[in-house]
Amino acid sequence: MNELAIQLQEKICSVNPVAYEMLSALGKRIYFPSKGILSQSAEAKKLAGRFNATIGTALEGKTAMNLPCVMESISGFSPNDALLYAPSYGVKSLREAWKQKILHDNPSLEGVPFSLPVVTNGLTHALSLVGDLFVDPGDKVLLPDLNWDNYLLNFQDRLQAELCFFPLFENEAMGIRGLRSLLEEAKAGEKRVVVLNFPNNPTGYTPSEAEGEAIAQVLLEAAHRGVRVVALVDDAYFGLFYAPDAMRESLFCKLANRSPNLLAIKADAATKECYVWGLRVGFLSFSIGGADSPDSPLFAALEAKAAGEVRALVSNCSALSQRVVDKALRNDAFYLQREHCAQLMRERYLETRKTLEEHPEYGEYFRPYPFNSGYFMCLHFSHLPAEKVRRHLLDHYGAGAIAIGEKNLRVAFSSLNQEQIAPLFQTIYQACQDLEKSRS
Repeated sequence: MNELAIQLQEKICSVNPVAYEMLSALGKRIYFPSKGILSQSAEAKKLAGRFNATIGTALEGKTAMNLPCVMESISGFSPNDALLYAPSYGVKSLREAWKQKILHDNPSLEGVPFSLPVVTNGLTHALSLVGDLFVDPGDKVLLPDLNWDNYLLNFQDRLQAELCFFPLFENEAMGIRGLRSLLEEAKAGEKRVVVLNFPNNPTGYTPSEAEGEAIAQVLLEAAHRGVRVVALVDDAYFGLFYAPDAMRESLFCKLANRSPNLLAIKADAATKECYVWGLRVGFLSFSIGGADSPDSPLFAALEAKAAGEVRALVSNCSALSQRVVDKALRNDAFYLQREHCAQLMRERYLETRKTLEEHPEYGEYFRPYPFNSGYFMCLHFSHLPAEKVRRHLLDHYGAGAIAIGEKNLRVAFSSLNQEQIAPLFQTIYQACQDLEKSRS
């Protein structure tokens, strides 16, 4: 093992040895190369006032060499801010600004120790880093049966984990019993990675406050029995809560710093929260019992391992994208503008719910899963195959939706104008009638 990896091991184990045992084999080996090219370049940046020939960028004086045809598209930024490499950890001012945004949106985290977020290339990259750091082939990853298909690609196909599913819903409520049952199978000393995504993709469901507490309690019960729980909270659609019964803060708040056997990881992104899908700016934050300060050596070590993964895979994330998000977060109008967009989304949600409530005849063919937040809602067909409905909608009505499994169709009301919503569901109903007639 590299000397730098050993030093990170010592930092983690000095605070909480269990956290080190949660790491995958790669997670234990990986380190940030704080010695070598990066450290020498950093030293030169501070001390080499006369000649600095350390880093592979092209300069004119102290300014990044640039093409005017490039800079004319990004005239709001200096060449150095827009074009030079960002640190593998991410731009420091953005990391600090994002942590402040997390605290603004989750006031119950005030005073709770968690790491400074590490910047990733979007939320998908954040999830893959978590997989690399904490999942070995054969490890059990627990997740709801209604989930984003990229989890399978990442955890099952790429990392060869064993996926264990529990029902997202039990009688129109959050499926707590199924999650508890899976965790009860784990023995003390064993590791379980639990992936929880709210608002959920594909259903658009966020637990109630009581359900959120129940989920946290189930995870804590396992941790108290000695199970090593890695709880990955996927907050991709965080903040888009429409119904009064939806939990308003991240589940991360109920898990952070609660047990030495429970590592809470918050994966979030500017993608949806700042409406900047293509900028690819995501974040990873860590919290675990025993690390009782944001400056804990354990957090510093986990940040270094995440940054080492970034360095190994993509070197660093887009500096320009990070600067854009950082600038937006520091704009006095940020929260007001964000609320304006969220209100438009809320109106589309309300129109979707109103449409379904006004048309009980749709129940002959499909019913909605519970939904109260996010971008999506999901229909469950009673007897027609979802793929046939999807294909019929596309071929005969020019309408697109996503078939999931045999019986489910995901509808993204986020991408529809409000006046399109009612006609779309009428079209889905018509497609079901068409298919029913063709069967008879």
